[in-house]
Amino acid sequence: MIPALVLTAGLATRLRPLSFVRAKAALPVGDQAIVERILRWLAGHGVTDAVLNLHHLPHTITAIVGDGVGGVRVRYSWEVPVLGSAGGPRRALPLLGTSPFLIVNGDTLTNVDVGALVDAHTRSGALVTMAVIPNVEPAKYGGVVLEGTQVRGFARAGSAEPSYHFVGVQVADAEVFAPLRDDIPSESVKEVYPALIASRPGSVRAFVSDAEFFDIGTPADYLSTCLRFEPDGSRPGARLEQCVVWEDVDVPDDARLRRCILTDGVRVPAGASWENVTVRVAHGELLASERLVGELAIGSIDGTARA
Repeated sequence: MIPALVLTAGLATRLRPLSFVRAKAALPVGDQAIVERILRWLAGHGVTDAVLNLHHLPHTITAIVGDGVGGVRVRYSWEVPVLGSAGGPRRALPLLGTSPFLIVNGDTLTNVDVGALVDAHTRSGALVTMAVIPNVEPAKYGGVVLEGTQVRGFARAGSAEPSYHFVGVQVADAEVFAPLRDDIPSESVKEVYPALIASRPGSVRAFVSDAEFFDIGTPADYLSTCLRFEPDGSRPGARLEQCVVWEDVDVPDDARLRRCILTDGVRVPAGASWENVTVRVAHGELLASERLVGELAIGSIDGTARA
């Protein structure tokens, strides 16, 4: 099987404040981090070599992955500044070594048939083949506009034009990215692919699938996805309902929490009653965010309540 580049360098600004604590790919979903799930999924399809690009909070990823997961050997491509969805592959080309290769978004959880995707790419003679599913939420997601299996363009979220939803898995030939400079940020869907479609019609194609796709774009999306993998979201003793609890978290038995995300190192104060908040530790204080509108100091890390 061809190697994979997993894009894990992004800043994940829409996921804040969770991405202040960990890189997006390092967020836990159930008992495994996102990047761990991706690598094990790739291993199940015969992938043995992968490259991860790194920029934002890289230690939170390398601490999980090390030199490999699930039989997949991992190497790292470092980016300063972050180089984007096309610049990242350009920087990683020497490490990937072969063409074509898989490109997988580091925030993507899906069950696309990788072997069938690679076969479709090989048969078509395309330079890029994107795995897509029907776009059932065009108001929320931009889409890929098709003519048969050829990608004709890309629609913005809210467009009335029929489109398909890209699930973050694709196969690409090295020549797509080789002309780019490896020190300047560039984007695939916004820059490189439209130019390729215009100059070489039929070179960007789609692999239409009925695969599942799990969104992790915002804290609300992340919570929903976690609850699909671990529906209970509770913990013995404390009354937790539909919550996500990261590592080294202390929740007293009299706490009452509903639909909360507790990040690494949080100490919940005795008697706390919270709903619909994410909680993180920053500079010795607990900070709570509700729907990403500001943050409120709610206590110190030893659980002492603050006014």
